[in-house]
Amino acid sequence: MAKLGNNRKMHTQLEQFLDALWAERGLSENTLASYRYDLLQYCVYLDTANLEINTASRADIQLFLAQKIRRGASARTLGRSLSALRQLYRYRLREKQIDSDPTALIDSPKLGRGLPKDLSEEQVELILQAPDINKPVGQRDRAMLELMYAAGLRVNELVSLELANLNLSQGVVRITGKGGKQRLVPIGETAEEWLQLYLRDGREALLKGMQTETIFVTARKAGLSRQAFWYAIRKYALKAGVEAGVSPHMLRHSFATHLLNHGADLRVVQLLLGHTDLSTTQIYTHIAREGLKRLHEEHHPRG
Repeated sequence: MAKLGNNRKMHTQLEQFLDALWAERGLSENTLASYRYDLLQYCVYLDTANLEINTASRADIQLFLAQKIRRGASARTLGRSLSALRQLYRYRLREKQIDSDPTALIDSPKLGRGLPKDLSEEQVELILQAPDINKPVGQRDRAMLELMYAAGLRVNELVSLELANLNLSQGVVRITGKGGKQRLVPIGETAEEWLQLYLRDGREALLKGMQTETIFVTARKAGLSRQAFWYAIRKYALKAGVEAGVSPHMLRHSFATHLLNHGADLRVVQLLLGHTDLSTTQIYTHIAREGLKRLHEEHHPRG
């Protein structure tokens, strides 16, 4: 691990940023550890060059990245380092600690596009059944899992839902996605039934007479955070015996892949996911294709 020397101020600033990033995005421990390592390296570079985080220029950052290239960093490692720096400077810009983002005009290295991880239908079913539905929290979590998988929601879209967004009589939910764009998404009968149970029993038991528009609440009468739901889904995945590292976003990926596996049109999936660009959705056709190949290999006599 890189050493930061005597510059404790820089180290404190870095830890504050990482705490804020974790709270905002619910990143995995591995991703946070990677970002911490990359940013510690950057801080050591700044310390050696007698520079400060807030005054470093685009040229300073490019010199740092060039140094990593000379030491044999791969394009993927370089991309991760740049991503960490982008997050750092965007955060400082939002906090009005700097006037401009020095990473804004730095191009990302070209990377091959990886396939997002998804779950099999059997794995999803095991996770959905994991919450203890005899308890209010279990009813809430079952309703959240069912809704996320049924509607392909992002985790922030899920936890921010309010009662006015939900129309159970028509079986749809109104989502405000990236850029403030709204979309109507059907939720299906199963998710509708679990939502009705939670709204009737579990939510009332958690609120104990308190009033709030937020649908998914805690025993403290507050809305459930992204991080709390992220921990919950990992807990249920482990309970269900599903592979480690399951995240809420994997349910969204699985929603898209399973729709395509069952013959859904790509443009319909695009609308349901709230993707502006069809090319973003097309990545799921590759996942679906890989799944079909595996089925062929497993079940065809000449596979």
